[in-house]
Amino acid sequence: MHVPFLNLKAAHDALRGEISAAIQEVIDSSAFAGGPFVARFEQEFAAYCGAKHAIGLGHGTEALWAVLLAKGIGPGDEVITVPSTFMATAEAISFCGAKPVFVDIDEETYTMDPALVERAITPKTKAIIPVHLFGQMADMDPILEIAKRCGLFVLEDACQAHGAEYKGRRAGSVGLAGAFSFYPGKNLGAMGEAGATVTNDAGVKEYIEMFRDHGQRKKYYHGLVGWNARMDGIQGAVLSIKLKHLEKATEARRAHAALYNSLLAGEEKLRLPCEAKDRRHVYHLYAVRAPRRDAIIEALAKRGVHCGIHYPIPVHLQEAYRGLGLSKGSFPVAERCADEFISLPMFPELSRDQIEMVVRELGNALRTVGA
Repeated sequence: MHVPFLNLKAAHDALRGEISAAIQEVIDSSAFAGGPFVARFEQEFAAYCGAKHAIGLGHGTEALWAVLLAKGIGPGDEVITVPSTFMATAEAISFCGAKPVFVDIDEETYTMDPALVERAITPKTKAIIPVHLFGQMADMDPILEIAKRCGLFVLEDACQAHGAEYKGRRAGSVGLAGAFSFYPGKNLGAMGEAGATVTNDAGVKEYIEMFRDHGQRKKYYHGLVGWNARMDGIQGAVLSIKLKHLEKATEARRAHAALYNSLLAGEEKLRLPCEAKDRRHVYHLYAVRAPRRDAIIEALAKRGVHCGIHYPIPVHLQEAYRGLGLSKGSFPVAERCADEFISLPMFPELSRDQIEMVVRELGNALRTVGA
């Protein structure tokens, strides 16, 4: 038996008829760039997130970037975030001309450590971007309290957290705005690139709606210097179909995680993921930690179990951010996690037999490589 890290074909096979009909509807209407299919998805996704507005965009990076621009972030400003994330979080800050300032993550949840935020604030700080990593929301209440006291806004990087919850509130609805990616491998994935910002702030909504369409209030009337960041009609139509099935898929992910937790409980050399109190983890990724990570992944691949690494180099140690002058040891928890994370196969269509094989072969690998 072979266990892939991800199986998008299985996900799409189950919805092939619905998706084909939706794409045909877009073709028949010729509404390819923005338009009614995107507008329908925006309404549906805003309701799903418990927010007033959703604005469809080209991808998750634009969803982050557009909010920062809407709030006037620019050269000389600083935005606090974490180094344990995908590069896009920092890129969005940099493309405003601002400087990313990092704080370390919590050892249990792998999200922003609120205890470290306040000491990173300077007179130049304008915003905080907590990252809901792997499908679990950051500890938002203390972050929001600090932001309010210091006159900052909070932008949630929810690109891995569709449907995740914090004290009963959905990801994206807690801060000023939330940014989502619909990259194909995400819990809610498009058939190509797509993203969205959700917000309760009418001003942010209006700015981003103009920004994504070259700054137009109406055709050929440009109120600001914008960008081409529209969501495609086909992606909007496909996402509307897949959104209807998201909760079922999420519960499957959560059941798989519970089974992994149960079967791996005896592996002393592994550190399993933690679901914090009052949060709903949606397990975009099921990331365990182990010493000798690379050797373990190589051994698993030879046995037909394919895993991932998210992310092997923290952002502050990337060559692209060498100019920040940060070195190894700056953020020890993020760096330790980067050396140890192993993302096990996780997708709704996983079978119990596949999970049991992953667990069995992982145990064999741990003993073989002497982790």
